[in-house]
Amino acid sequence: MTAPLGDLLRTLTPQVVAALARRYGDFETCEDAVQEALLAAATQWPADGVPDNPTSWLITVAARRRIELWRSDDARRRREEAVAALEPPDPGPAPQSDDTLTLMLLCCHPALTPPSQVALTLRAVGGLSTAEISRAFLVPEPTVGQRISRAKQRITAAGGRFRMPPAAELDARVAAVLAVLYLVFNEGHTASEGHELQRVELSAEALRLTRLLWALRPADDEVAGLLALMLLTDARRGARTGDEGLVPLEAQDRSRWDAGAIAEGLALVAEVLPRGAVGPYQLQAAIAAVHAEAPTAADTDWPQILGLYRLLEKIAPGPMVALNRVVADAMVNGPVEGLARLAEIAGDPALAGHHRLHAVRAHLLERAGNHAAARREYTVAAELTRSEPERRYLEGRAAALDD
Repeated sequence: MTAPLGDLLRTLTPQVVAALARRYGDFETCEDAVQEALLAAATQWPADGVPDNPTSWLITVAARRRIELWRSDDARRRREEAVAALEPPDPGPAPQSDDTLTLMLLCCHPALTPPSQVALTLRAVGGLSTAEISRAFLVPEPTVGQRISRAKQRITAAGGRFRMPPAAELDARVAAVLAVLYLVFNEGHTASEGHELQRVELSAEALRLTRLLWALRPADDEVAGLLALMLLTDARRGARTGDEGLVPLEAQDRSRWDAGAIAEGLALVAEVLPRGAVGPYQLQAAIAAVHAEAPTAADTDWPQILGLYRLLEKIAPGPMVALNRVVADAMVNGPVEGLARLAEIAGDPALAGHHRLHAVRAHLLERAGNHAAARREYTVAAELTRSEPERRYLEGRAAALDD
C-alpha cells in the first residue's frame, strides 16, 4: 500500500467507524467490519482507482460486512428478524468532530487497561492494522489481536456506548485520551526495546491524533500543552543519532533541530501558560521550551528548569518526574547535591531495576570524578535496558572510563 493511500485510509478510519457505531451501536462488530473494508480498499483501490466518495464507499462496504458478521453468529441469526424490526431509524449524519472525539473517548474507556486503550485507539482512530501495531510495539500479532478483541468485549460488558459520556466524566475521559497519546508518542520517540532508537511511525501518529484532538477541543489548555510538548520533543529527532549511535541532548547539533516545529511549540506554550490553571503537560512543554530556546547546551537555563520540575512534582508527582528533577538539581547545585537527592528517591519500588536510575547515578558519579563507580553504574544500566541503541551508548560510556 502506497504512503498516500495509507494516509487517506487512516484519515478516513475514525469517520467510518463512527458512522457505523453511531447507527448500529454494536461497536465490536462495527469496528471489525471497518477493518475488513479497509483491507478491501487497500487491495482494490490501487487497481481500480480511489472512488469519487471514498468515505461513502468504505461505509457501504463495512455495513455489508457487518451484516455478514451478524448473520454468521447462530444465536444472532435466530434473533435477526426481530432485532431488525426494532432497529431505530438512521438518525442522520452527526458532525465529524463530535464523532471523532466520541470515538477517542470510547477507545479510552475506564474499563480498559492502558495497553488495551493504546491498541484500540491506534486501530479504531489511527487506522493502524493489528500487524502494524504489533510491529510498532514488538508484541506478537496474536497478542495484539486478543488485546483489541477483549477491549471491545469489556467496553460492551461495561455498558459502553457510542455516545459522549456525561459531563461529569468528560474531563477524566479526556485525561485518559491524553495519557494514551503521550504513551504512544514516548514509545515512538524512544523505543523501550529493540534495535531502533526511535519508531517514527508511532510518534508521527501520536502527533497527528493530538493535533486532531486539539482541533476538536481548542479551549483545552492541557491538549495544547501536550501538542506543544510533542512538537518541541520531536523537533530534536534528527539530531538524536549520529555515526556513533545515540547522541545525548547536551551533545546534539542544534542546527539539525526542526525550527518550524520549535516555533509552533513555543507559540503554543506562550499562548496557554498565561491563561489559567497549569497542568502537567503544559509544565513539561515549558521545560522543553527552555531547552529549545537555548542556543547551546551551556546556555540552558537550568535554574528555571529546576523550578518547573519542583512545580511539576507538586501537581503530578511520579518516579520519573523525581528522577528528572534530580538531574536538574545536579545541573544547578552540582553532582554531589544531585547524588544526595538521588539517594532520597532510589528506594522507590517503581525505580527498582530501571536502567535510568543507574544511568543518572553513573552520570553524576562521572561528573563528581568517581570514574570507577560511574563505570560500574553504566555497566549495570546497560545490562538492564532492553533498547539496543541505549545499551551500546551506555557500554560506550563505561568503556570510556576504563583505566
